Amino acid sequence: MLQQMHELERRDETDRNNGTSRLDRLRQIPPETGRFLALWAASAPEGIVIEIGTSAGYSALWLVLACRATGRTLTTFEVLPQKVALARETFSRAGVNDVIRLVEGDVLDHADEIERVGFCFLDAEKEAYEACYDLVVPRLVPGGLLIADNAINHRETLQPMLDAALVDERVDALIATVGTGELVCRKRT
Repeated sequence: MLQQMHELERRDETDRNNGTSRLDRLRQIPPETGRFLALWAASAPEGIVIEIGTSAGYSALWLVLACRATGRTLTTFEVLPQKVALARETFSRAGVNDVIRLVEGDVLDHADEIERVGFCFLDAEKEAYEACYDLVVPRLVPGGLLIADNAINHRETLQPMLDAALVDERVDALIATVGTGELVCRKRT
């Protein structure tokens, strides 16, 4: 798995440096964000673990570390067929298919499958964040966590959702200055 993570890190760096178009890039989190996610996911309360926005599967590999440590599985959702193919290849090469369920499609179309969420990582198209937040927060177990990526580097686009989350009485929330900025929400008990 570590070898596959390093391969994706190298590819992501190459894509960012050679001008690969935004949609064709992996657009993955940096390693420090991966460690941050794994730590939070491992300490999340009982409930399902989901990821919204798989890309090539790099962040999912970090979440798998937490899932294996806690005896859980990860369900990850991706809408782009070419990214689904990359993620399938990543998961196969990393030997983690026993811990991951990859769903090709929009999480909003699978709302009936989402309940009792212990941990959610949100890293999808920024225009979808608000709808995803609205889907997940009511389904979080007490103490459940939702972490949304890009809270600093896409702040302008995400500002309405961030503002709402920071005053949402259902959660305790803050923005962590890890990587590109992470909105961390914990469901109040």
